[in-house]
Amino acid sequence: MVDGTGNPWFAADVAIGGDRIAAIGDLREAHAKREIDAKGRIVAPGFIDMLGQSEVSLLLDNRSLSKLSQGITTEITGEGGSIAPQNEKTIAPQKPFLEQYKLTIDWTTLDGYFRRLEKQGTPLNIGTYVGSAQIREAVIGDDDRAPTPAELEQMKSLVEQAMKDGALGLSSALIYPPNIYAKTDELIALAQVASKYGGLYATHMRSEGASEMPALAEAMRIGREANLPVEIFHLKVSGKPRWGSMKNVVAAIQQARDSGLDIAADMYPYIAGATALASSLPPWVADGGVQKLLERLKDSAIRARIKKDLAGDHPDWENLFYDCGGAAGILVASAENPDLKQFAGKTLDDVAKAWKKSPEHAHGFRPRRQSAIRRDLFHGQRGRPAHWPQPALD
Repeated sequence: MVDGTGNPWFAADVAIGGDRIAAIGDLREAHAKREIDAKGRIVAPGFIDMLGQSEVSLLLDNRSLSKLSQGITTEITGEGGSIAPQNEKTIAPQKPFLEQYKLTIDWTTLDGYFRRLEKQGTPLNIGTYVGSAQIREAVIGDDDRAPTPAELEQMKSLVEQAMKDGALGLSSALIYPPNIYAKTDELIALAQVASKYGGLYATHMRSEGASEMPALAEAMRIGREANLPVEIFHLKVSGKPRWGSMKNVVAAIQQARDSGLDIAADMYPYIAGATALASSLPPWVADGGVQKLLERLKDSAIRARIKKDLAGDHPDWENLFYDCGGAAGILVASAENPDLKQFAGKTLDDVAKAWKKSPEHAHGFRPRRQSAIRRDLFHGQRGRPAHWPQPALD
C-alpha cells in the first residue's frame, strides 16, 4: 500500500465501501461482494493532477477516459485563466472555439459552473483556482494598462466571490497576455483577498528564462505581503543558455522556506512543453486582444520589429522562440486550418523551407482566412492554450 503521504509502503488489505476507503490493514477474515487479489502489486488512492485543464473538456466529453486510464481521480485546474468568472469580455475571444464545439457558456460564477458540471456528471473530483488573468480580462479586457482604483475594487470583489464559491486560491500565468500586463501590486491586492479565505497563491512565474530569479522573488514577495502560501507551477529553467542553473533556483526556494515562507513547487520532468503559437510573440503584439494582434501581423514594419525582438533574450518578457533554439526547436502539433494541416508534426523550420521564407516570417505569417488562423494561433484555453512547445531544461 502506498498512501501518498511520503511514508514507506506497507503490506495491507484495503476495504472499499461505496466511494470511500472503509478500512486498511489485515482483513483476511473479512469478505466482500467483490474481492480483487492484488498480491505483489501496489495499491494506491487515485492520483491527483495538480495542474490540469479539463474544465471545458469535461463539458464536451464527461467520460474523462484520458485521466481515468492513468489512475487520476482528482484534478486541480485554473492556471491564470479559469473557468469563472465569465462575462462578455471573457467570452468574446472564445467564440470561434465555442462555435466549433457547439458549447454555450451559461454561467458567470464558479458556483454556476459547478452546478453545470454536476448536472452533466463527471467521474473526476475537480478543484480550481480563480485566475488573475481571468479576473483582469473580466474587468479590463486585453489592454496593457493598470486598473483604476474602481476597477481594482471590482477585481477584488470577483476574487472574493470565487473564493466563497470554493476556489482554492489565486493563480497567475505571467508570461501570457493579458496576465503579463499585471504589476506586482495588483497581484498582491488580489492575493490578499484569497488569503482571507485560506487560499494560496499558485503561479506560472513571470519568467522561467532570463529573469527567472527576479520572477521567483516576485512570487515570494506576493506570498509574504499577502500572507498566504505560494506554489510554483511546473518549476523549470527555460533556454539552453541557462542549463545547469536549476540548483540556484532550488537554493532560493529552500532559503525562503528556511526563513518561514510556506513555498513549494511541482516538478517538470520532461524537456518539451506545449502552448499556443501566439504565446511566443512579444507581449506588446497582443495588447488590445486577438483582433489587434492579427491587424499588427499585416504591417510589414511591425513584422520587422517582431523579427528583431525574437532574436534574443529579454529581461521583461520570456522569449519562447529564442529559448526553443529558434525555428528548428519548435514543432507544430496541430492545425485546424485545412491549408495548414500538412504542417502538423513538422518544425517551424520545415514550414519556412516549404514556403521559401525566413523562420520568423513563418512564425508570424499572414493568413488568407482570418477565422481559421484565429483558431490556429489561439487554439485552446486562455492562460494555457494548446500547441507551442517550450523546452524547459535542467
